[in-house]
Amino acid sequence: MTAPHVRWIRRPADGAGARVIHVNTSARGGGVAEIVENVTRHDIARGRRSGWAVIDAPDEFFAFTKGLHHLFHGRGDPHLLAAGGATYRQVLDRVPALLEADIRADDIVVLHDPQTLGLARWAAGRARRVYWHCHIGSLQDPDGVKGALWDFFADDLSAVDAVLVTEPGYLVGATVARVRIVRPAIDPEAPKNATMSDDEVARCLRPFGAVAADGAVVPGGRVWQDVPLPEHAPMVLQVSRWDPLKGMADVLRSTAELEPRTHVVLAGPDPAEVLDDPEGIAQLRATLQQVRALPAPVRRRVHVIALSSHDRELNALCVNALQRRADVVVQRSLEEGFGLTVTEAMFKGRPVVASHTGGIPRQIDHGVSGLLVHPGDDRAFVTAVNELLADEQMRMDIGAAAESSVRGHYLIDRLATDYDLLRH
Repeated sequence: MTAPHVRWIRRPADGAGARVIHVNTSARGGGVAEIVENVTRHDIARGRRSGWAVIDAPDEFFAFTKGLHHLFHGRGDPHLLAAGGATYRQVLDRVPALLEADIRADDIVVLHDPQTLGLARWAAGRARRVYWHCHIGSLQDPDGVKGALWDFFADDLSAVDAVLVTEPGYLVGATVARVRIVRPAIDPEAPKNATMSDDEVARCLRPFGAVAADGAVVPGGRVWQDVPLPEHAPMVLQVSRWDPLKGMADVLRSTAELEPRTHVVLAGPDPAEVLDDPEGIAQLRATLQQVRALPAPVRRRVHVIALSSHDRELNALCVNALQRRADVVVQRSLEEGFGLTVTEAMFKGRPVVASHTGGIPRQIDHGVSGLLVHPGDDRAFVTAVNELLADEQMRMDIGAAAESSVRGHYLIDRLATDYDLLRH
């Protein structure tokens, strides 16, 4: 088994006072990496000492933690804890030696998601405080799998000073001494959210519209489409990781029932570049198989994009441009920890149709700042999207309310303050 490595994306500066050190397992390709990127950059700009370390681990480790991901959402097979738990512990047992010299006794360590929770006991003995930030979870446990999950992590949870979580209901059944609510946020000045003119949007998306091929490589990523997206066609967009819980299959299943001129764009990070999500490649492949099975007239209205993250700024600008080009943004997740792509689209004044699950209802006031549908309800989804496509004033009103809501609750200053309070 390959040994783990640690990379410092942002090495913390020396100096008096507590430093906040974030530890996760990916520098790109997901919401957690984006949150840590924005928070640490924001901290440093304000003169706060923050650091960000990423653990590179072997494939066996990430295969196990992807299983943990499903268990945290109340799905999957709890037997994997016995089958792969030893590998998980063996990998993380080798990490302290890689971090020890860089962690001071007055540091505050924030471990992100289950991939790093197994470091809690070591961090508690090394740093001033240790927090575990749980970004994922479900309010439901239909198969009763969470009990085994909490048993597996009992000693780790007992070592942390507090658990940071989007929704406290995600921790039902866990023994946790202290819980703090810390909800995600976006950086309005980052390339993904900065204002773009119509010309800038068109210029950014032009490479994706210049080809009609399967898997064509263009600046910014790869694209699968029978025809380029027509310039003025109504566009429905979902941006997600390639994960079965994100509901890409549900979007495709409903495409034929959408207003006939509507084009659907499914976009996500190139899974070949997201090393801590081993299911991504298979899920993208399944999405493409589903597209190919569509009747030709419907298939011509579907566009699949895998966005490269090798150029971080280009990746962010592409997502920004796609969201601004969209008439309606959708998020058909079966489960969702929070849904930062929903936040991003709302901030840009886009009307969103999203699943009533996880942290999404926390963001959307149904009928005011977006529309909520139950996961898997194709009829309600189609009705909501078609209603928005047919009513420009409704799109404008909901989009304006959505932007106002995000500005009031989900911008980076508030999240940075939440983390800053951990220093005291």
